[in-house]
Amino acid sequence: MITKVKTATELDAQRESGRMLATILELVKNNIVVDITTKELANMAAKELKALGGKPTFLGYGGFPDVICISVNSQVVHGIPGKYALQAGDIVSYDFGVTYKGMITDAARSSIVDGAKPVKSNIKLVNGTEQALQSGIQQLKNGVRVGTISAAVQAEMEQFGFGIVKDLVGHGTGHQLHEDPNIPNYGRANTGMKLLSGMTIAIEPMSTLGADAVYTAPDGWTVLTKDGSLSAHFEDTVLITDDGSEVLTRI
Repeated sequence: MITKVKTATELDAQRESGRMLATILELVKNNIVVDITTKELANMAAKELKALGGKPTFLGYGGFPDVICISVNSQVVHGIPGKYALQAGDIVSYDFGVTYKGMITDAARSSIVDGAKPVKSNIKLVNGTEQALQSGIQQLKNGVRVGTISAAVQAEMEQFGFGIVKDLVGHGTGHQLHEDPNIPNYGRANTGMKLLSGMTIAIEPMSTLGADAVYTAPDGWTVLTKDGSLSAHFEDTVLITDDGSEVLTRI
């Protein structure tokens, strides 16, 4: 389905969904430490969401077995939480979805595990990918075309020399987790579908320190870089307004 212009009631529910999501991403971020397992982080997220009164959108979606995707180093997205214990210097990307009163938000962050001497290229990867997300958000207003968002994200990532993952895209969201249109991380300004005030979309740059090619692991979910290069992923669900935007998944 094409993402719809939301009613005031739907937006109230989506804002609350986003508030819960942002709270949990912050909880996960604050607990990304050496030797914690990705499954322990997932359990933390599940417990907190239950306490807040939301439902985990990812659990069971297409058969996904957990509430959150946690991807480490060369894993770009859709990592399944498990026994892996985080190590100093790891880049950890964590992607979460929340459903509240039938309305969905979707967001992701990347962090570097403390405890090792900072690697400048890794810091640039994480910070630059977040900047690319912000560049995309800055384009939003009533009537913006998808290609304008995509071109802004692309320009920011190319400035840093990142590989831009082209096989995976942002998307509309709200009534369903993934709605049309797709929001690629590369494109040409002033092309594509026109987006209207009241629509909500998820912009999500995914970048690498190497090439853009990816593949899916035998588990059927985890997407990794083909060349083994490190990756980062940021995402926010954003409401388009008449003259700008409202980020729903930030506190």
